[in-house]
Amino acid sequence: MKMQRLVPMLPVGHMPTSVDFYRKLGFEVENRNDAWRWAMLVMDDCRVMVDESINQPPDAPRTGVLYLYPDDIFAYHREVRRRGLDLPPISHPFYGMSEFRIEDPDGNRLWIGQKTDEVP
Repeated sequence: MKMQRLVPMLPVGHMPTSVDFYRKLGFEVENRNDAWRWAMLVMDDCRVMVDESINQPPDAPRTGVLYLYPDDIFAYHREVRRRGLDLPPISHPFYGMSEFRIEDPDGNRLWIGQKTDEVP
């Protein structure tokens, strides 16, 4: 099992404004969903997600999220549990991923997921 990629997910106050900012830096929109207030931006091999809905309510402090993509979410989940971390069960949210979410000792959030055929 190997980790395939890491994509930061940044909390933003207004997704369209952030998309415009990152476009000026040279990023292009790879995927965007205005209903979710979320976008994936890409430049070469680099990606970043911007998301208005990470922190609710809107006046909550903004913190970042790292989204990790193992090649086998189920094997990775078992392996991390074997290494001694207390993990929540894998969930299957509406956007087509199988994932689990944890925080590091400093409160940084890690979302670990894989696109799967699992149905919520």
